[in-house]
Amino acid sequence: MSDAPETYSAKDEVGQIKSRRTRWERAKIELRKAPYTAWFGMIVIAIYVFVAVFAPVLAPYGEAEVHPTPYAPWSPEFIFGTDQIGRDIFSRLIYGARNTMGIAFMTTILAFIIGGGLGLMAAISRGWTDQIISRAVDVLMAIPSLIFALMLLSIFGSSVPSLIFIIALLDSTRVFRLTRAVSMNVVVMEYVEAAKLRGEGLSWVMRKEILPNIMPPLVAEFGLRFCFVFLTIAALSFLGVGIQPPTADWGSMVRDNASLIQFAQYDLKAGITPLLPAAAIALLTIAVNFVVDWFLMKTSGLRDDV
Repeated sequence: MSDAPETYSAKDEVGQIKSRRTRWERAKIELRKAPYTAWFGMIVIAIYVFVAVFAPVLAPYGEAEVHPTPYAPWSPEFIFGTDQIGRDIFSRLIYGARNTMGIAFMTTILAFIIGGGLGLMAAISRGWTDQIISRAVDVLMAIPSLIFALMLLSIFGSSVPSLIFIIALLDSTRVFRLTRAVSMNVVVMEYVEAAKLRGEGLSWVMRKEILPNIMPPLVAEFGLRFCFVFLTIAALSFLGVGIQPPTADWGSMVRDNASLIQFAQYDLKAGITPLLPAAAIALLTIAVNFVVDWFLMKTSGLRDDV
C-alpha cells in the first residue's frame, strides 16, 4: 500500500513528459510543413529581435553620439553616412529596432489587456455592462485614430509612457470588438453555463473556459495589431509627436533625412539613405503578415493547396 502513491506519481510524471514530447514533435512537424513565406517571415522576425536585444553590442557607435561631419557620405567608418547633426545612421538604425519594436510590443500587449478584458467582461455579463462599454467604444472608434492620437499627445506630451498608453487605449477598441464577437459564440456553450452553475467567479470563467477557446483569432489579431501599432508609432514620429530625439526611431529618421532625396541625381547613395528606415519598417510589416497568414491558415482548418 505504501508503494501505491509513488507508483502513481512516477506514471503521472512519465505521462507529462510524453505529453510535452508529443506537443514538441507536433510543433516540429507543423514547422516543417510551413510555406516558404512563413519561414521567411519567421527568419526576418528572429533577425530583428536579435538586433533589438543586442543593439549595444552590434552598433559601432552610441545611439546619440555626434561626430564632427554632418551628412557624411557612405564610407568604411560610417556605413550609411551620418545625419544632419553627425550621428551615425547605421547605429541609429540598429537602436531604432530596439526602440520602435519594443514600444510597439508593449503598446500592443497593453491594448490587448484593456480591450481583451473589457471584451470578455461585456460578452459574459451582457445587459447594461455590455451596452455601456460597447457605446463608449463606438464613440472612440468614430474619431479617426491618428487625428485623435495627435490631439491627445499635444495635450499630454510626447513622452514614451504617454505614447504607449494613448495608442494602446485607441487600439484597444479594435481588440474589444474582436474579443466580444468571438466570446459571444462561446459564452452560450454548455460548459460555460455549467461553470456558472457551479458557482465559479467571473474571472475564473473568463480565464479557464472562454479565453482558451478564443486564443487562435486573438493570437492572429495580435500580429496584425502589432503591425498597425508599429506603423502608427512610425507615422507619429515622422510627424514629430512620436518618439522624441535623441532616442532613435525609424519614423523620425525618415523625416530627419528626407532632404537627402533631392540629391539622388548627384549621389545615389545619399538619395537612398532616407529609404533605409522606411525599408526596415516595410520588411518587418511584411514578415509579420506572412507569419500571421500562415497561422490563420492553420487554425482555420483550411488547406494550403485549396
